[in-house]
Amino acid sequence: MTWDELDTHLDGIPGTVSAYVGRVGAAPTWTRHPGATHYAASTMKAAVLVALYRAAEADALDLDAPLPVHNEFDSALPGAPRFSCARHYDNDEAVWDRVGGDASLRWLAERMITRSSNLATNLVISHVGLPAVARVWDLAGARHSVTGRGIEDFAAREAGVDNLVTAADLAALLGGLAAGLHAPGPLAAPAGCAAMLDVLFAQEHREDLAAGLPEGTRIAHKNGWVRGVRHGAGVVFPDDAPPYAIAVCTTTDLADGGPSGEDEDDACRLIARVSAAAWAARHDL
Repeated sequence: MTWDELDTHLDGIPGTVSAYVGRVGAAPTWTRHPGATHYAASTMKAAVLVALYRAAEADALDLDAPLPVHNEFDSALPGAPRFSCARHYDNDEAVWDRVGGDASLRWLAERMITRSSNLATNLVISHVGLPAVARVWDLAGARHSVTGRGIEDFAAREAGVDNLVTAADLAALLGGLAAGLHAPGPLAAPAGCAAMLDVLFAQEHREDLAAGLPEGTRIAHKNGWVRGVRHGAGVVFPDDAPPYAIAVCTTTDLADGGPSGEDEDDACRLIARVSAAAWAARHDL
């Protein structure tokens, strides 16, 4: 399938489908509405991960120190009451089993990415702060993406404080980690970039981007979903070609999978199709 044929196919999809495909450190080969904003869903957790590791690199916190696991957080809306996460809406019982006990930030970050835990995400945000996450987007060169609040901060959401991403910004963020493997970059030192990519390689939700790749292909990625939204963004590391960044953001009625994210739906299959097309073109990106 050529890029033009893929565009024609996507023209028939209801809603908005945005995409970015290109080698790490190079101009993109193919984009589709790359600057269109979408509700971020859990893709914003990738920026939270970078903020955490940057703080550790600056010796502002210890990733391995035990910290209390609680379920009450300050709202991003000044004066609003504190809020909590709903257990049934989360994807990881392991974090909830620690409530009232403790856990390390390193472990919480892993659960935030690999299982997409909302509770773990808010715990990490409570330690690094939303300004640090905003700084990550700035350093990545993001133009439109924002992380304005924690997950399930409904008072802030109703006041218009939101979490938004674009395909281009997600590709810049994750591609920046891959580019930072061999030389210090704006996001982190090479060791920090490698550690974050290792977390992203361990992603357990593999119903979209990874589903379009041959079994065993290395992909460092984060996805996100709520009803009407399904996104996938990452960096693919082929054995026979340079690594490439790929991000696909869909706001569409095709995204009707369950809250666990593990139920394949038409939006998952759509993202897998784009991923397969990028893989087929990997030598020519």
